[in-house]
Amino acid sequence: MTEPATVKAALTSQSIETPSWAYGNSGTRFKVFARPGVPRTPQEKLDDAAKVHEFTGAAPTVALHIPWDTVDDYAALAAHARDRGLTLGTVNANTFQDDDFRLGSVCHPDPAVRRKALHHLLACVDIMDATGSRDLKLWFADGTNYPGQDDVRERQDRLAEALAAVYERLGDDQRMLLEYKLFEPAFYTTDVPDWGTAYAHCLKLGPRAQVVVDTGHHAPGTNIEFIVATLLREGRLGAFDFNSRFYADDDLMVGAADPFQLFRILYEVVRGGGLTADVAFMLDQCHNIEEKIPAIIRSVMNVQEATAKALLVDREALAIAQRTGDVLEANAVLMDAYNTDVRPLLAEVREEQGLDGDPMAAYRRSGWATKTAEERIGGEQAGWGA
Repeated sequence: MTEPATVKAALTSQSIETPSWAYGNSGTRFKVFARPGVPRTPQEKLDDAAKVHEFTGAAPTVALHIPWDTVDDYAALAAHARDRGLTLGTVNANTFQDDDFRLGSVCHPDPAVRRKALHHLLACVDIMDATGSRDLKLWFADGTNYPGQDDVRERQDRLAEALAAVYERLGDDQRMLLEYKLFEPAFYTTDVPDWGTAYAHCLKLGPRAQVVVDTGHHAPGTNIEFIVATLLREGRLGAFDFNSRFYADDDLMVGAADPFQLFRILYEVVRGGGLTADVAFMLDQCHNIEEKIPAIIRSVMNVQEATAKALLVDREALAIAQRTGDVLEANAVLMDAYNTDVRPLLAEVREEQGLDGDPMAAYRRSGWATKTAEERIGGEQAGWGA
């Protein structure tokens, strides 16, 4: 049985990266819903992110999305983050919101469009140099809608060529994180549709090319924890994008749809040494109808709770049951940990760090939502249009 002190130490050291775009307006395909007090600039997004870290003690880094977070001086943006107790984390490239990318970006049949996409990816590495960011995350909306639209094999060659150019540009302490997605917006073929495709490309590039597992990017019934275990075993799990989905890629709060799945995933992370490895625990969420900051706080807490339960699994008892073929006992060991109420333990961990045991209540008492709603009037709120 894991000692309580060991569990507490692991939870205290856990770091969860929040996404800048989650602090902005978002919505459905048909409508983006605005809320009072939403940030207008990358700096104001960082101000909000600082509140999440202030009340959870577990969210010290913020991921950027380019061009959504474009500024004139990235070193100054990094300084703004440091002044608020944060650091800038993963830089996310965007090659899916330009008219030229209608038929793809790095996989486009036109070499001129591919060069334009590659130029953006390399510019993102320049931003990493300026901010001190370690990771570049790449997700491509590239694919085809109709049979015969393009040569499937040639598109993989184009993708490999672009990835190799970016990999070569990376500094020695920088990584490329390649994300996959089952479908959408391409509906016939998607150029990076699964973990196997992402893994194959990363394997050819080198050890600083790693796979991102977005928990919402899988077909129903997919055993995501198996994918996590396999990538950890191969040393190729670079990061998570934590969210939930009910039908497709919903980007809802992590743990909302299936908290037991989140627990199973995090057990494999604990089992495979992922808590002490260089695996980035990132959120990738859009808060369409709920308040942004409380939703992100809740997501951080959900990851913490699933991690705590995973740490409480009696691995010795589980191993004995597995070796002896005691199927029901093995399952019971997992279920005992999952059914444990870890909220008092996490409250204790926070209080030992000088934090309020209830981050949600502490945020509500802070008055930050009222303050920002009164002060952030005028200008253009951050978000993606629809």
